[in-house]
Amino acid sequence: MRLSQAAPQQLRELEQSLSEQYQAFQTAKLNLDLTRGKPSAEQLSLSNELDGILNGDYRDSSGTDLRNYGGLDGLPEAKQLFADMLGVSAEDILVGGNGSLPMMYFSLQTALSQGLAGKDSAWNLQGPVKFLAPVPGYDRHFTACQHLGIELIPVAMNEHGPDMDQVEALVQADPSIKGIWCVPRFSNPTGIVYSDEVVARMAKLGHIAGEHFRIFWDNAYAVHSLDDNAPALANLFELCKSAGTEDSVLIFGSTSKITFAGAGVGFMAASANNLNALKDALGFSTIGPDKVNQYRHVKFLKDQATLTAHMQKHAAIMKPRFDAVLEQLNAELADGDIASWTAPQGGYFISLDTRPGLAKQVIQLAADAGVKLTPAGATFPYGKDPEDRNIRIAPSFPSIEDLKQATAVFITCLKLATVRQALAQQ
Repeated sequence: MRLSQAAPQQLRELEQSLSEQYQAFQTAKLNLDLTRGKPSAEQLSLSNELDGILNGDYRDSSGTDLRNYGGLDGLPEAKQLFADMLGVSAEDILVGGNGSLPMMYFSLQTALSQGLAGKDSAWNLQGPVKFLAPVPGYDRHFTACQHLGIELIPVAMNEHGPDMDQVEALVQADPSIKGIWCVPRFSNPTGIVYSDEVVARMAKLGHIAGEHFRIFWDNAYAVHSLDDNAPALANLFELCKSAGTEDSVLIFGSTSKITFAGAGVGFMAASANNLNALKDALGFSTIGPDKVNQYRHVKFLKDQATLTAHMQKHAAIMKPRFDAVLEQLNAELADGDIASWTAPQGGYFISLDTRPGLAKQVIQLAADAGVKLTPAGATFPYGKDPEDRNIRIAPSFPSIEDLKQATAVFITCLKLATVRQALAQQ
């Protein structure tokens, strides 16, 4: 039923029926969680061979004892493995600790306080610092900036990526804008892949925005396709080199959703100038990363063919979970005018938009029925979705049975909130 065409009596009858369904869910006292994109235990078990894979041999191919200090920027073998994943050269890679978020935060902090292009390049010497935030986007990007006092400016996303007309106009008009956050492949939460045109325009931002501007290219889902036909991502670093803007981009990745989420490896790619500045700063806070864990990953993932086969196993676990949610959304909502949603070909999330003004209410209804969702507004800076409509769904962690139950509850809450709004507006 299209609610815009429903008569008042039809809406009242529908509200009564949905209320009864909702009360039945409340009586069931469910406890289901769709809040974060954590790998399931089944996915984590794919990497159990990491345990003991070195078999007591803690020397790399050069004979270095990995148990000792040193190796500030990572093992050569790890650099090569992750360079191949990101489509860059091993000399462009820095390999760190167990995830990419600390590397992103450290890079922000270094650019802010010390600069990436000499002592006078620190952002905080140049007045207020602002960052562009494509929305809906990743909450941890936003909170990192907020913690460091960096102002966030929302930028609209479309099916191709950030609205580049808006991005280019903003950076040209305001030199205090020092960067932009991007999740370019299977974006969090929409699941879109940036188009070739968007990536090409990104590569030229360094000319428009100036030498201190940095693209924080969080390629978290670089190899996280759900099927073999998922679109590829253009190589930003190569395009930046061609445009002479290689200093304008910092690329981040990790194995957090490839092997063990809490014991993976974070890595980044950047120009020699950026890497040298970051390594200089890094030397004051560490004597070296966990090289044993890096080498475990080298032994386990081996090469791109092995990595591809490993990620196909992940896809075999993840795709039925995405399908379970999407099939229910399509069956219950496709013929109506209640909501719109994405159908990603990879990544970890489904993004759904309610009618304006309903996301908080839907999430609260779901919580009261025993289903936890990411808080409304989390996909926007400062937790403020101006239209109160975006909801991020994370299908990865629950069992398929629990996921189907949680989706049924969610759809009932969505319908109920929407019908009640329609009745109030009549």
